[in-house]
Amino acid sequence: MSGHSKFANIKHKKEKNDAKKGKIFTIIGREIVMAVKAGGPDPANNSKLRDVIAKAKANNMPNDTIDRGIKKAAGDASADNYETATYEGYGPNGVAIIVETLTDNKNRTAANVRNAFTKGNGSVGTQGCVSYMFDQKGQIIIDKEECEMDADELMMLALDAGAEDFNEEEDSYEVLTAPDDFSAVREALEKEGIPLLEAQVAMIPQTYVELTDPQHLKDIQRTLDLLDAEDDVTDVWHNWDE
Repeated sequence: MSGHSKFANIKHKKEKNDAKKGKIFTIIGREIVMAVKAGGPDPANNSKLRDVIAKAKANNMPNDTIDRGIKKAAGDASADNYETATYEGYGPNGVAIIVETLTDNKNRTAANVRNAFTKGNGSVGTQGCVSYMFDQKGQIIIDKEECEMDADELMMLALDAGAEDFNEEEDSYEVLTAPDDFSAVREALEKEGIPLLEAQVAMIPQTYVELTDPQHLKDIQRTLDLLDAEDDVTDVWHNWDE
């Protein structure tokens, strides 16, 4: 039980405070389109689509909305083509920031991401400039209040399914996996009726940067707020110790 507990708390807190469900549903809708186009509309034969559906359910997206999205993507050859693009850069005091996007216009997205960094007195760097400071892991967050299984039993279930690590927080459990094992572990937990607050492949910082200067704090918050408001941005990973 080591390692990434701080990150779990930050992520958990952010999601609990995130009222922008509309944006989340838009992003998941795009991910459904990409998953269906890549592997077909049947979740039984499309693990990527199963992962997106799990993410949708964790964010309380209604089943009929999910089904409509799958049917629309399967039946509409001219559905928007989205591409993933990742940007890396620096915030104040060397805070490392990774921005993942899903867009139908890379030029627009690149300009908006660059603008967010610039307004927070940061800078966009080259590909790979900060990602080496993060570990890519499957990450599953479980709300303690919603989970009837006790911690030891849950930990053994997760580890038996192939998880690498299990962390217990004040209000949540965090399960970490290798990216390739993420789907199998998530499905094993779902099969046992474990309610998942969040399930995704995440970029987890190896170390954290503290900010004490008031201007630095103002700058990092401005950058993150601008990125959060950008429709094409799906995830923002950073190593600021909030």
